[in-house]
Amino acid sequence: MAAGTLPPAWRVRAAVRRRCRGSAPDPAPQTPAGLESLVGVVTDTGRGDPIVGMLAAMPQPPSAASSRDEPVIRERGDACPGALRLHAADDGFLARVRLPGGLLTVRQASALALAADRFGDGHLELTSRGNVQLRGLADGCGAGLAELLDGAGLLPAPSHERVRNIVATPLSGLDGSDRPDVLARALEFDRLLCASPWAAALSGRFLFAFDDGRGDVAALGPDVTVLGRPGGRALVRLGRAADAVELAGRDAPWAALTAARYFLDAAAEAGTQAWRISELPAEHALDITEFGRRLGIAGIAATPVGAVEWPYAAPPRPSGAGGHDRATLCVLPPLGRLGSAQWRLLAQVADEGSGQLRVTPWRSVVLPGAGGDGAARIERAGLVVTPDSPWESVTACTGRPGCAKSRADVRADARAVAEVARGPLPVHWSGCERRCGHPRGTAWVDLVATGSGYRLAAPGRPVREDVRPSELAAALADARTDPDVVKK
Repeated sequence: MAAGTLPPAWRVRAAVRRRCRGSAPDPAPQTPAGLESLVGVVTDTGRGDPIVGMLAAMPQPPSAASSRDEPVIRERGDACPGALRLHAADDGFLARVRLPGGLLTVRQASALALAADRFGDGHLELTSRGNVQLRGLADGCGAGLAELLDGAGLLPAPSHERVRNIVATPLSGLDGSDRPDVLARALEFDRLLCASPWAAALSGRFLFAFDDGRGDVAALGPDVTVLGRPGGRALVRLGRAADAVELAGRDAPWAALTAARYFLDAAAEAGTQAWRISELPAEHALDITEFGRRLGIAGIAATPVGAVEWPYAAPPRPSGAGGHDRATLCVLPPLGRLGSAQWRLLAQVADEGSGQLRVTPWRSVVLPGAGGDGAARIERAGLVVTPDSPWESVTACTGRPGCAKSRADVRADARAVAEVARGPLPVHWSGCERRCGHPRGTAWVDLVATGSGYRLAAPGRPVREDVRPSELAAALADARTDPDVVKK
């Protein structure tokens, strides 16, 4: 089958129907002939652990971040959900639709709203990688869901749909700066990725970032980072390495693809089924000199650069989003969750402007060129379009009823105290000890449900065990505003 083409519709429907009904996984995918010795094939050997929402808090500068990844040895393949591989949750099936660069047309956004209403619980969730999740999907929904998404152009390559994890600077090209517009590069890279059969072996957790030079998505811990530079140049970094290579910006998509192939070769040699660059054993770590050699073989001129000082920029904030064009709206749904009517309103406002929606890795949506009373209509619908909202720094896992392991409805509890428990420190609510989706770094408040209350942990303070619901608001407000912690 040619790269990037769809298999017969009946085959897609049959495969997804099996996934949606929770039957045994399909046979392991086959690597194209001749590639077995070059790449590690990641196969699905089971249902895997339950996966809940991946909602990330406001990121901190890289200096505050600490790695949570360690070299591991796995006995199963990556079971990360997708649009075709659905995950069985407590509230029904879950689908994750990848949006390279976070970009959506109005037509595609409308298709997602229709899918949420027709097959799911009528809501859409934004993830920490700028993707969209549908929850509460009915048993046997797979064929219809696949057909709807395919018709909207959201499934350009079924074999690659889970590996299209590509984030890009959401305000690129909108703020009047001379930084490069990296969204076009991100889309070009997506086409290259989908046209490379071997790339389907990447994990659904492997992350690519195209940053226009300000340092926003570069701070998300990507596996491959492309950072725009003045004069049409770009840096490409592997994992969290201090060094990088510099090359022409036009070559960046091909360089990112070369980096992905280099990782798969190293992972195959290590034999540990590493999903991300940081998980490779030290003896198989990626080397900038070898990367440069591979780029040279591919015809890409690159120069190694040591000890790069990486920039950092905070995420776009609600409303004007810091751009010179005041018609650029940045909309924040509380806890990254919208009803289909709210989502359709965003699509309508986008249609009145540029016709484009940009889903960000910070659970927000940028609407370029939105005019008229769009912001007022969006605010009346219950979404945030002004800065300093308490929801800017409050995140939560899925909790009840979506996750069987959760001990509380963490989203309801977060909503109950959000206004009265404000503070400089971000807070993350977790339904169990797994603390899914908690933010990177150290300066944040951690709430974990215990069954009768919450365990509360904050930087520089003693842990409080089993804080009762009646005490939550006061205890959380105190933890988030400790002056000694905030100074640091």
